[in-house]
Amino acid sequence: TIPEPGQPGSDTWTGETWKKGGGSVWITGTYDPTLNLTYWGVGNPSPWFGDQRPGDNLYTSSTIAINPDTGKLSGHFQYHWNDSWDWDEADPPMVLDFTKDGRTVKGLVHAARNGYLYRLERGADRISFVSATPFVKQNVFKSIHDTTGRPTDFCPSLWGGKDWPFAAYNPKNGVLFIPANDNHCGYMEGKIQPYVAGKWWTGIDIPDIGFVVDKSAGHFGEVQAWDVNGNRRIWSYLFPDSMNWGPLLTTAGGLVFGGGTNDRYFRAFDATTGKMLWQFRTNSGITAPPVSFSVDGVQYIGVASGWGVDPAYQQGLLANLLGWNKDVPQGGVVWVFAVTS
Repeated sequence: TIPEPGQPGSDTWTGETWKKGGGSVWITGTYDPTLNLTYWGVGNPSPWFGDQRPGDNLYTSSTIAINPDTGKLSGHFQYHWNDSWDWDEADPPMVLDFTKDGRTVKGLVHAARNGYLYRLERGADRISFVSATPFVKQNVFKSIHDTTGRPTDFCPSLWGGKDWPFAAYNPKNGVLFIPANDNHCGYMEGKIQPYVAGKWWTGIDIPDIGFVVDKSAGHFGEVQAWDVNGNRRIWSYLFPDSMNWGPLLTTAGGLVFGGGTNDRYFRAFDATTGKMLWQFRTNSGITAPPVSFSVDGVQYIGVASGWGVDPAYQQGLLANLLGWNKDVPQGGVVWVFAVTS
């Protein structure tokens, strides 16, 4: 994902900074069979602070389009250049169509770590900006340029308004469901960590990364529902005592399933109203995506429990700041539930 000298985008790196430029790809991309293109989310640049690598640092913190037959780069959109906030956009965009100004747009939709919900247009040789709307509180970008999609000016925190947990889209009604986090902010002192061969190095000493919350806020984690065509939020279900690390699943029957909270519950919501219809307390937190399948005409929902590194670390920080006393074991169980009327 990092261009070598002479390749398109190489001029966005200074000197030999490209050699250790980061840009890892975490998650399998999405695919558009009509254009025969795959879309991939790319991580943040390295080392951590942008002053150490002047330039836009393509193609980090971006969505890139790749032809699966040739491996050729067919387009890109960079959400934030010279990233110093750890806002990797590793979650690939959803391939879906939406309407804008009476026109059907062959779209890509991405709830970004920087706290904006992006609507992009996909083409054979480009990815074009359509709109960006905040879905959580943020204070880094004062505004978004109407045509380029670039910010014109560190809430959310390094975990973002949404990290890698998947959103879900229901094509029947054009609604997107986002596992979101709000009222989390971060700060860094800007001290550069010297490189020592053989030791883990990001360019910043991890204890220098600060984390703050709005203690007056009424919630931290959310499940949000968005009308993609209208570019507006329909409803939110709020979690006052937990962040949300739970990928979501939506069904044709009008349900939304997800976990991700520190109370260990796996929940079902009404997709239209956001009302919680059912919950079950598992042995651990849930950060895995639920799946739906059928056996002998019965619909089942399966999900694996397990809390993981990032949720456990964030949980510890929030516990220190807010006085939470939540025991969340690591888990390791596959749960299966039958859907009945």
